Amino acid sequence: MQIPARLRGRARDHFVDELVERLLTQRPQAMASDAALEARVAVLADLYTDGIVPSSVRWVSNQRTRWASCTPSTREIRVSSRLRQCPDWVIDAVLVHELAHLHEADHSKAFYEIANRHPRQRECELFLEGYALGLGIKMEEGDVL
Repeated sequence: MQIPARLRGRARDHFVDELVERLLTQRPQAMASDAALEARVAVLADLYTDGIVPSSVRWVSNQRTRWASCTPSTREIRVSSRLRQCPDWVIDAVLVHELAHLHEADHSKAFYEIANRHPRQRECELFLEGYALGLGIKMEEGDVL
């Protein structure tokens, strides 16, 4: 959906507010809480990363060039709130990627052996490349996930 070029000021703001409200109504997971994200990570950890879970996982709004991040030393995972609008399988693949960092801090071969246990990891990378393009986000080279 595009915003008509003729809309300006308050009319444009109203149009955007209506679009956001429709999106949130159609995609209830867009309002998922941090607690729901933690529950989701626990299931994914059991399925793909040998049950290793982070100390915390939460949605954040301050990540501008990353979809998510993990600090292995504190075992914290932060997920960009921009992903709330994405399909569940994309969010899941991103979470598995971050969970893999709890095993392997860098993007080594061993890391990818764990991250790629999620069957749609490569498809997720392609989705996020297009999503970033659509949002006008400049991702760092080789830093799709």
